[in-house]
Amino acid sequence: MLVPGLLLSVYPSRDGGGLGWVGGSEDAFSEAQSGAERGGAAAASTPDYGEKKLPQALIIGVKKGGTRALLEAIRVHPDVRAVGVEPHFFDRNYEKGLEWYRNVMPKTVEGQLTMEKTPSYFVTNEAPRRIHSMAKDIKLIVVVRNPVTRAISDYTQTLSKKPEIPTFEVLAFKNRTLGLIDASWSAIRIGIYALHLENWLQYFPLSQILFVSGERLIVDPAGEMAKVQDFLGLKRVVTEKHFYFNKTKGFPCLKKPEDSGAPRCLGKSKGRTHPRIDPDVIHRLRKFYKPFNRMFYQMTGQDFQWEQEEGDK
Repeated sequence: MLVPGLLLSVYPSRDGGGLGWVGGSEDAFSEAQSGAERGGAAAASTPDYGEKKLPQALIIGVKKGGTRALLEAIRVHPDVRAVGVEPHFFDRNYEKGLEWYRNVMPKTVEGQLTMEKTPSYFVTNEAPRRIHSMAKDIKLIVVVRNPVTRAISDYTQTLSKKPEIPTFEVLAFKNRTLGLIDASWSAIRIGIYALHLENWLQYFPLSQILFVSGERLIVDPAGEMAKVQDFLGLKRVVTEKHFYFNKTKGFPCLKKPEDSGAPRCLGKSKGRTHPRIDPDVIHRLRKFYKPFNRMFYQMTGQDFQWEQEEGDK
């Protein structure tokens, strides 16, 4: 059993909120309501009637884990209505109040589930308490991915926006000669999943949290979506017939079974080519994450086999 707060005190964040060099988008959500409505319009059914409700399920993480792919796939389900943009209510906009948050949501009719995704919730210290105070029975989904690959993907995204930042190798170490990993750098800190999960388990039982494998979401999207739909209490509507593997992108694209048009793939910001990272740095990162990964497997009761995956390379 972990001592509450122990990991958090051992690895404090360099940047306060887990952003820093590699953060979420910095847009202030100034057009939250109109943007949310535009995003929601892409869902399978878009009623002009119904009412706006607070969400009954949230995708809370992790950044660069596959949350956008999961959101787009679950939005195909006719019984799900989800915000297309990230509201960032429980981390950046909490002071605006629950009515503001409710107004961001799409309209739903009876039997439909309201959802949103904001991956930074998982690493926000205040988020579990705030979400619990809104709805203690809410369902939470976390998409996790090999933390080494996730960190490189995170860095790659920031590099595309800020080409002047230091190399991954420079940012990853406090002292490279001594091999000291800088766990306060958000790109690395986010991947210490056990650290963040400890905070959530103080407010929510494991039965209310579903952990989705980002790797399996790519190789077997229908299988992972079956688990998601079961967890949300939905009929298994989203199946293998909804996916088409894009060899160029390297991950599945969505298609409507009744539609003969081209499959809908995620935008150009997804599936970026990663820069080459020094193999020694990758090796040191794997060693750093290994005990935390094992702790995470024990906490969740799931073995994501990231070490086995690395051993195959």
